[in-house]
Amino acid sequence: MASKKTLNAKNLEALGAERLAELLLEIAGGDAAAKRRLRLELAGAQGAGEVAREVRKRLASLAGARGFVDWRKARGLIDDLYAQRRAIVDGVAKSDPAVALDLMWRYMELADVTLGRVDDSNGKFGHVFRSATGELGAIATAARADPVTLADRAFLALTDNGFGQYDGLIADLAPALGEVGLAHLKERIAALSERRVPTPPEQEREVVGWSSRAPIYADEVAELSREMIVRSALKDIADAQGDVDAFMSQYDEAARKVPKIAAEIASRLLAAGRAEEAWRRLEEADRPRREWHWLDIEWDDARIETLDALGRTEEAQATRLEVFEDALSASHLREYLKRLADFDDVEAEERALDHVAGSERVPHALMFLIEWPALDRAARLVTARADELNGDHYEFLRPAAETLAAGHPLAATLLFRSMIDFTLSKARSTRYRHAARHLMACESLAGGIEDFGNFESHEAYAARLRDAHGRKSAFWRLLS
Repeated sequence: MASKKTLNAKNLEALGAERLAELLLEIAGGDAAAKRRLRLELAGAQGAGEVAREVRKRLASLAGARGFVDWRKARGLIDDLYAQRRAIVDGVAKSDPAVALDLMWRYMELADVTLGRVDDSNGKFGHVFRSATGELGAIATAARADPVTLADRAFLALTDNGFGQYDGLIADLAPALGEVGLAHLKERIAALSERRVPTPPEQEREVVGWSSRAPIYADEVAELSREMIVRSALKDIADAQGDVDAFMSQYDEAARKVPKIAAEIASRLLAAGRAEEAWRRLEEADRPRREWHWLDIEWDDARIETLDALGRTEEAQATRLEVFEDALSASHLREYLKRLADFDDVEAEERALDHVAGSERVPHALMFLIEWPALDRAARLVTARADELNGDHYEFLRPAAETLAAGHPLAATLLFRSMIDFTLSKARSTRYRHAARHLMACESLAGGIEDFGNFESHEAYAARLRDAHGRKSAFWRLLS
């Protein structure tokens, strides 16, 4: 039974409404965000109209702000933006979607001024706005917005999309736009495609940067932006209308040979029931290289999907296996094994894992085996190829060591040692704290290792480390 002092709704209710009100006022006294939240709650009790007024006032205030927001205040601003959005969606849209739609457009207009005030290197502020277009579309549908008026508003947004906040707008608005709105939007975008940005006289051209010692002019940047807006919008409209030919028309023949673009086209042709044409487009594309760092395998996936659609299942299976072997792609191996007959998959899996264990890319092979999972094989890989480990690959080695520690302490120890050796031999002082923790982990694991085999015992390793790096006092202090 929970204590009566435990913070939960039941215990707080026992304090009574009057005392709770006093506490809320006291807590919110020096907290502007808490005050805004309380005002929104009070407004909600009076109806959607009051919530809309509160939100409109706050959006106006945010639109007028100009000071830079440092990292200490960033979280508060994000919370505030989400709170205003929740108020629109939950407090206004359900009762008055037309008013909510206007508020959501105002909300989206905050993107430019907000993203201009913050360091958004982690993309969190951009996500606040990009994730809002889905709600904007749902509200527009609920409001039964006039499709032509909505298309005009969307056009203005798409032509003022400096931070990519409207990148998914057309797809999200498509249900509300309908055929009439999409056709009108397409007309406006087509008209924009005909309006080239004028080139001023040479002496009046504004230089905004340099490339290979040649100036980059503002009119050139504006023209490139216009072309990108047109191409992107027409592709999105084509998708919304299910018009694969219109989508393809946005690329010339050279562009259609780019593997990623060929895959995009093929997936749409498949959806339209044009599998033979999809195959032809994929075969005409330039075959991509498969390397461990090459993560965009859309062309291969489109090829596999097309082969299946054409009934060429053996070729599809062969392609899955080929992609797995070239890129160590676990997802392709799983799909390959799933389609094999009973018992055949067991032997095929063993052969595949043998292939992984023999890979030249030791850290990637190790993580494949850890995540599959095949921990016994991962441990054998570490002990057999310990001299090939690169301690700089801590993003692979650390999680592998932590996973292997319980059942395979020797392999975990070798992984920790690899990271320690790299850190100390390269004098990476910023990693000393991690290296010290890894050395302590080695000491803890030593008791569970019955036989170090050809490897040094922990005592011998620690002594050698002290001899080789005894002068790195900043490291040794961390162990005292």
